[in-house]
Amino acid sequence: MSGSSFGKAFHITTFGESHGEALGVVIQGCPPGLLISEDIIYQALKKRKPGNGPASTSRKEPDKPKILSGTFNGKTTGTPLTIFIENKDANSKAYEKNAAIFRPGHGDITYQAKYGIRDFRGGGRASARETAARVAAGAVAQIILDTYKIRINTFTISLGGIHAERIDPGIGDENILLCPCKDAAQKMLKRIKEVKKKGDSLGGVVQICASNVPAGIGDPVFDKLDADIAKGLMSIGAVKAVEIGAGINASQMTGFENNDQITKKGFKTNNAGGILAGISNGDEIVARVHVKPIPSISIEQDTIDEKGKAQTVSTKGRHDISAIPRINKVCEAMMAIVLADHILRQKTLV
Repeated sequence: MSGSSFGKAFHITTFGESHGEALGVVIQGCPPGLLISEDIIYQALKKRKPGNGPASTSRKEPDKPKILSGTFNGKTTGTPLTIFIENKDANSKAYEKNAAIFRPGHGDITYQAKYGIRDFRGGGRASARETAARVAAGAVAQIILDTYKIRINTFTISLGGIHAERIDPGIGDENILLCPCKDAAQKMLKRIKEVKKKGDSLGGVVQICASNVPAGIGDPVFDKLDADIAKGLMSIGAVKAVEIGAGINASQMTGFENNDQITKKGFKTNNAGGILAGISNGDEIVARVHVKPIPSISIEQDTIDEKGKAQTVSTKGRHDISAIPRINKVCEAMMAIVLADHILRQKTLV
């Protein structure tokens, strides 16, 4: 299958399906001598694993990673690093009765069109379960970023139409939705309960911020840093739009309003989101992703089967109500992977 790899200098290839034996990632280009352990990767996976929070699926996966290659005596060797994660709680029975039916909002109909065959068990390769491998790779990427003191934080700034009126990073760590506004977080939790009772789902917006990124990272024209960030974030299954800095609001500004004026102390504003001409400017990198509602809902919907016959479907099984906040860690991982990739590319030029 093409399309399972990402990056150039820090190159990852993920493998596995939602209800297969396991999934994982092979990382090429990881520098030698980095201190690494399975626990470091596990701590990252814990933040996205299923079964946590009111919006999460009841599927319980331990997500204990196993490093199969690329390390010796607790350090990376510079050879391909392989991380393996077993599926321990896959239950495919709930999908069997609808095996020939295309679920609205899922990749069932497009995978069938492309390959002529598809894994109907939880979406197979198209499942959000694949993102566990990205988070594992992101944990390794963060080890590289740690040497530059680069930190990445994510916040839930909107969920189910409820928006955070302010961003207080400290508050984001205090609630399970990672919302930086206490009042908004409480309203979001209430909204989740209301929608869950109806058998429906919710979408929202996640903001990703990377601090201490040095100026000069990124390549011109087709390999712009913001272009690769957008691609990395857009490759996450539930993401439907990506903004950098002022994003769509920039189209409503004048040039004077949008330009970040420069002083001896730095930029007065950050409408550029820390990136100018595809290259980091030393300011905080800010991106936002717009996440669609989970397509697996128990409300009956119209569809067709593999023979084109009209059907109705109500998706039963263990599903999230919203990809948020589990997707937050995936966004963080993809940002880390892109930054590590571009930093290693830059080192080859020095």
